[in-house]
Amino acid sequence: MIRLASLEDLSEMLALYRHLIPDDENVEDPDVLRRRWEEMVSRPVLWVYVMCHADRLVSTCTLIVIPNVTRAGRPYAVIENVATHRDYRRRGFGRATLEHAIRTALDMDCYRVTLVASPKNAPAKAFYESLGFDGSRTGYQIRNL
Repeated sequence: MIRLASLEDLSEMLALYRHLIPDDENVEDPDVLRRRWEEMVSRPVLWVYVMCHADRLVSTCTLIVIPNVTRAGRPYAVIENVATHRDYRRRGFGRATLEHAIRTALDMDCYRVTLVASPKNAPAKAFYESLGFDGSRTGYQIRNL
């Protein structure tokens, strides 16, 4: 079952994100994390989708739809924080979650759906390309870690 994340999902989401960034040393104040999570799940242009299996969150991604005045006013979308619990990988959970987010963006008439991944992660690259993402364009970023 795919659904929107809720306020009550925070602790399980933080555990799931450990499968995205296992060595993340960014241990934030729990009150700050709670406030940030509340902001995320209440934003009208941001959706955190979760895939549930046997009452457990096993996959997630965040979809952000950004209003736009180019491209005839069509919005664009960014997918971020794609994570699947290591014990549930290669079973279709991540694919279903991402397909749901992509379908939502396209139904909202987004002219583009963007996702950033490391070019060094060959399995992720193959996975994203199998979903229709074109990895031939170059993305640029400034990281503030």
